[in-house]
Amino acid sequence: MQTIAVQIQDNYVQNFMSYVNSHSENITISKDKNLELDPYFYERKRELARVIEESENGTMEMLSQEQYDDEMKIFFKDLKTNANL
Repeated sequence: MQTIAVQIQDNYVQNFMSYVNSHSENITISKDKNLELDPYFYERKRELARVIEESENGTMEMLSQEQYDDEMKIFFKDLKTNANL
């Protein structure tokens, strides 16, 4: 048996389910646990893989510790300013 992911246009779901029901002896439908816990699981997984790849191959902009500290000071200053509004 093989497992595949299928994307179905909203307006075709009923037709697809009719097909599956008429061939139920050969098809099993089960929910993906990852998607039950996090509907964006696979998008996040792809994004994380991209970030890892870019950081490893040097194409991602990296900040020095000093640049990071400066950026964080600005961020927290803006956060405090906006929280007082």
